[in-house]
Amino acid sequence: MSTQANESKPSGNWFIRVFNFYRDGFKSMTVGKTLWLIIGIKLFIFFVIIRWIFFPDFLSSKSDDDQGKAQYVREQLVNRNDSCQ
Repeated sequence: MSTQANESKPSGNWFIRVFNFYRDGFKSMTVGKTLWLIIGIKLFIFFVIIRWIFFPDFLSSKSDDDQGKAQYVREQLVNRNDSCQ
């Protein structure tokens, strides 16, 4: 009786069991590997290329040091606040 209880209970660390589950699943994939490659490429494009194109480092064009950048942000916040009132 005790052997059945021991066989049904998985042994090892939870993290290791989860890692082994995914590792074994990826080993047996055929089409899935290609799909994960496509997903990886899309994520790279979204988070690296698109960010570089649409979100340039605007403050670097205003000042070279942190003090100048902070001063520019302060001025913009004060000017924006004054124009709202």
